[in-house]
Amino acid sequence: MKNLDDFLLLVENEIGLSLTPATVGAGFDELPGWDSLHLLTLLTAIERETGQRVPMAQVLEASSLHDIFVLTAPARTVGT
Repeated sequence: MKNLDDFLLLVENEIGLSLTPATVGAGFDELPGWDSLHLLTLLTAIERETGQRVPMAQVLEASSLHDIFVLTAPARTVGT
């Protein structure tokens, strides 16, 4: 996963939530059916795909999936 499109595809494949670059910044409370299980599923998928640990304390402060993308993007793009 190297970019936002890859992240959005992961979200759709793992959670079934179809977002666009324009909607990925919506707050968690605006996402239909969003709950903590979705967050854990996504974080596990990100770790599996990147081979990197996700900074959990920072993720818990995130207010949107875009925030999570920003937190995890540097680990995915190093060396590319």
